[in-house]
Amino acid sequence: MTDINTIRNLRNNHDKSIQHIADELEINWRTAKKYADEDLLPEPKIRKKTGMMYVEHWGGIVALWLSEDSKLPKKKRRTVDFMTKELKNQGFPGSYRTVCDFVRDWKATHYVEANEDQGFERLEHPPAEAQLDFGTMEVCHEGAFKDIKALVMSFPYSNGGFAVALPAENQECLLEGMKELFRQVGGVPRKIRIDNMSTAVTQVKSKTEPAVLTDGFLQFATHYGFETQVCNPR
Repeated sequence: MTDINTIRNLRNNHDKSIQHIADELEINWRTAKKYADEDLLPEPKIRKKTGMMYVEHWGGIVALWLSEDSKLPKKKRRTVDFMTKELKNQGFPGSYRTVCDFVRDWKATHYVEANEDQGFERLEHPPAEAQLDFGTMEVCHEGAFKDIKALVMSFPYSNGGFAVALPAENQECLLEGMKELFRQVGGVPRKIRIDNMSTAVTQVKSKTEPAVLTDGFLQFATHYGFETQVCNPR
């Protein structure tokens, strides 16, 4: 995706020719043409798992045990050693390590169910949603260190991030900074998540009432067409 974004950026934002892109990135001309001008993204490759735990019924047995145990207190759950012995009693030809690897993979893809009793849920971040907040960074300016404000926009789905340095933390800087971030990103997120920053929120969010956005920020959001989600700090 990084390579594709580079190709698109050179084509759309810098008006580079297909031949220029192919030469600069050292890729085939057809590849440059494909990703520069066509709405085509590579399909993710799904690797089919192999091994006795996946092609035979052993994995199904262990998955059932794990699903049952996820609803029990930790002390009452089956251990991998116990599962291995139970499987061997049924003719399982594999080893303890084979069962361990399967249990690890299962828990990685059944995160919420396996952690129901731990008091938290998996946080999902859909594509094209961003988080926005001010931060402070130290820079060297004219031979001296000083703190400046930085507006940071991150995209949790892809773990991408963009930042712009600003002279202050006020609404004028916020809106100008967001315009620069949109330019860096090459577009506008569908949804932007913010905390109760005074530069955008005039009435903070409570348990019973939604947050009220400032007129300036609301007009800005309406103009660019993104949805704003206000949440508590941190």
